[in-house]
Amino acid sequence: MKFEPDPISRDPAVMFSALALWALLAIFVVYPLAMLLARIVVDHGALTTGAIAKVLSDRHQLRAFWNSLLLASVVGVAGTSLGFLFAFAASRCRLPRPMLTAIDAAVLLPLVSPPFTTAIAMIFSFGPRGLITYDLLGIKGYTVYGFTSTLLSEALTYFPIAYLTLRPVLSAIDSNIEAMALSLGASRWRVFHTTTLPLCIPGLANAFLLLFAASLADFATPLILAGNSFPVLPTQAFLQITGLFDLRGGAALSFMLLIPALIVFLLQRYWVSRRYYVTVTGKGAGQTPFDSVAPGARATLLAACALIALVIVYFYALLLYASLVVALGANHAPTLQHYRTIFTDGLKAIRDTLIIAGFAMPLGGLYGVVLGYLVTRKRIPGGRSMEAVSMIDYALPGTIVGIAYLIAFNEPPLVLTGTALIIIACYIFRYGPTGIRATVALLQQIDKSLEEASQGLGAGSATTFRRVTLPLILPAFFAGLGVVFIRSMTAISATIFLVSISWTLITVKILENITELSLGPAAAFSVLVVVIVFVVIALIGLALRRFRAVGAVPMTSLLGG
Repeated sequence: MKFEPDPISRDPAVMFSALALWALLAIFVVYPLAMLLARIVVDHGALTTGAIAKVLSDRHQLRAFWNSLLLASVVGVAGTSLGFLFAFAASRCRLPRPMLTAIDAAVLLPLVSPPFTTAIAMIFSFGPRGLITYDLLGIKGYTVYGFTSTLLSEALTYFPIAYLTLRPVLSAIDSNIEAMALSLGASRWRVFHTTTLPLCIPGLANAFLLLFAASLADFATPLILAGNSFPVLPTQAFLQITGLFDLRGGAALSFMLLIPALIVFLLQRYWVSRRYYVTVTGKGAGQTPFDSVAPGARATLLAACALIALVIVYFYALLLYASLVVALGANHAPTLQHYRTIFTDGLKAIRDTLIIAGFAMPLGGLYGVVLGYLVTRKRIPGGRSMEAVSMIDYALPGTIVGIAYLIAFNEPPLVLTGTALIIIACYIFRYGPTGIRATVALLQQIDKSLEEASQGLGAGSATTFRRVTLPLILPAFFAGLGVVFIRSMTAISATIFLVSISWTLITVKILENITELSLGPAAAFSVLVVVIVFVVIALIGLALRRFRAVGAVPMTSLLGG
């Protein structure tokens, strides 16, 4: 007889875990958003639409709203195109392993560094004293600030997400389909646009929506590069709160991002759930390598990818160089002063960031594994609702989450502002869902009979989870906690509202240095973040190899959304 798991009422460990998770979700996900909404629509105890009406009647704020949608749309198209270019080259051009490794390494750089790192590099390259515009070309008075530079910076920053999303899609397409079309007399171009491209449509839509959401949530890059010439809502909300001390107005501005963000999230979930483009059937045909690119097109494709990869490598090499000279564009004498500065004046930010990331990483990984296990394996009441609620903070722009936390935890009954806990909680519930997704995906590959056999022999849920399930899903745990650590080191859109004199972050110090035109220390901080993240990725990678037998969930796939 097949073993059925005990109902939740007969399993104290499961019941306690489910109740604890619901309590945490209520406190750190539902409550902040409810308080955000209350701050917008309640004034002196009465319902009002005044805050929203004020935003809708302000031409400057409406312009910022439409600018946000425009920028996100163009970044989505440009980034998805670049990502598809790289993914197609990686999966269809039979690249040598060293070249493929080089592409992956170059693509990984923007994902493991603060999101505005390319913006700093663009200022170094094309600013008033830029290495290219001023030193190389001799152009004086050139300005890098505006829509175009913001678009290019965000596209280069976020296109790796599209690459990581589309490469598995292209790799999963049965190459025999393309080979058969070619053998029937179709040209390579016809095979591409009538066979390969249509099979990629769900993946392309998913990648576009992920990039749209990432750009919509980005406030640091527009703050640095767009300025007043191209205002966007996240920067306007930030300036409303930090410059005008208008928390209600900032909340209303962030609320304007809520509707497009939720629409994009629901559409993205819809596209991911579509399964009718099936080419991997499990039948015995097998995949054979297929080079679907003509030699001339292959050379052009690889040249384009190499050029973009070189631009990325150049930007990061320029950051390293800028951190080692007195003042890029003015005095190129070698110095370590910028590193001395960050390890003296910025030592507190480094320490705080590592402490916060060190706590958020294991807690976020554990949260993802436990919740993913409960909603996948246990018949808990409201399991689907729990999973949906857990994804809310992940789906929303960081600006909304940060302002919601600031409002909710700045007054009784739970005052957390000024503490490390508010930042740690933000990281756990904003980025922990990556671990949930990894756990769910891995559990779907593991036969339930293993756990059923353990419980059938008298082991409780806690013992079964600890001795049977957990060892099998450790790859998901390590991948999830790796993503939480990376985001804890590089994120800023939510936590910019949560830092204080007591607890600050490296990314905030970088932004402060940029606004104060201290670009050397900003470059040094950025290099330090990349080095720390790569070291942690390497260590987690070593741990993952020990559990490769069951399966592994690459961290980069989770960073890809």
